[in-house]
Amino acid sequence: MAPVVRLRSVVLDCPDPQALAAFYAALVGGTPQADEEDDDWVVLQVPGGPQLAFQKADGLTPPEWPRADRNSQQFHLDFDAGATWEEVDAAHERVLALGARPLDLEDRDRKDFLVYADPAGHPFCLCRIEQP
Repeated sequence: MAPVVRLRSVVLDCPDPQALAAFYAALVGGTPQADEEDDDWVVLQVPGGPQLAFQKADGLTPPEWPRADRNSQQFHLDFDAGATWEEVDAAHERVLALGARPLDLEDRDRKDFLVYADPAGHPFCLCRIEQP
């Protein structure tokens, strides 16, 4: 069956679109593009992927990890951080230096991901993905 639509963007609400776009540009590459007439909207074309967009939302309340019973995360982004824990550990150091905050770094023996919050509080994961 043919798809109905194509994924264009993942849009993140945030208090500072420029700052969050810069964080994700440092994480995944690309150059943030702000609308000259509207600084409440910034787009980041991710190399080899869909674009991420950042929309100003004053008073944003970030999700409470891992509280699904109130103010749930609603969605999160998963990033391939490498095939080994050494690669994931290197990515861990870099995301912390960029301003990410650790949320869940436990149980590496049972799961292949680590959970962080971006500077606006959105959860994302660094995943260990074994390549074929």
